[in-house]
Amino acid sequence: MIFFDKSKFLLLLLLLFVVAAEEPAEEKKEGSVHRDAVLVRLEQGKRISLIKAWEEAEKSKVENKAQKKLSYVGAWENSKKASVEAELKKIEEQLLKKKAEYAEKMKNKIARIHKEAEEKRAMAEAKRGEDVLKAEEMAAKYRATGTAPTKLFGLF
Repeated sequence: MIFFDKSKFLLLLLLLFVVAAEEPAEEKKEGSVHRDAVLVRLEQGKRISLIKAWEEAEKSKVENKAQKKLSYVGAWENSKKASVEAELKKIEEQLLKKKAEYAEKMKNKIARIHKEAEEKRAMAEAKRGEDVLKAEEMAAKYRATGTAPTKLFGLF
């Protein structure tokens, strides 16, 4: 069994068509001049068909090579895009995590500030209570001794 290359097979078919197309057109004439002219035409037809077959084979090779390259570039692009998108997702997750951490820190700060404010309010209330009690005690002392305070409402 004989295996043909695709380009050789196309070349052979083209050659057969050229020869078959030229044979009926030929007229039987006598003489070596006519035979030489037919042989020259046949040889030229052969050469032209060989060139056409070679050209088609080369174009086919070029197309296949370009298609392979385009496929490679497309796969490379998809791979790079996927890796960049994965990196972006990773960064977004990190940012969300940091945002949650900062939000927690700020909530803790707010709670601390609220606690300090409550303590300061309690201290102010206690101080007010002490001052009221002290004023009541002084008033009771002045009443018991019958003397008047030397400073009146802190104006003098």
